[in-house]
Amino acid sequence: MEFAASTPTVKTPADRFTGDVYLNLLEAPTEPARLAVGLVRFTPGARTNWHSHANGQTLYINEGVGLVGTRDGNVVRVSAGNVVKCPAGEEHWHGATDATFMSHIAIVVGDGQGDGTTWLEPVTDEQYATAHSATAN
Repeated sequence: MEFAASTPTVKTPADRFTGDVYLNLLEAPTEPARLAVGLVRFTPGARTNWHSHANGQTLYINEGVGLVGTRDGNVVRVSAGNVVKCPAGEEHWHGATDATFMSHIAIVVGDGQGDGTTWLEPVTDEQYATAHSATAN
């Protein structure tokens, strides 16, 4: 058994996220396992840029309500207890709704060069609004 002390909360970089997003890294992608796990907290309206993962990504929503969208226009509204699996190479984004906080555990398997994430352009306000209105209940 190994006890791991809590990691400091860091604000995520503005070139990869819109709005205020905070990360606690729970597991870094080290050899041989290459597993990366993070607790990510989004303030209302905050979201990732478009991005993809070399080996896919699993999101476990542990609090609040959020959105996950793909390039083909598929958007799902998620809440605590939901799991979303994004396959390898799929360009997607995720974040909070405009009225609620959302947090998730993000799980990826690195590519031997890091966590295997390819960061792309921001999700525009128009794309976010369209996704939000398409899933509003």
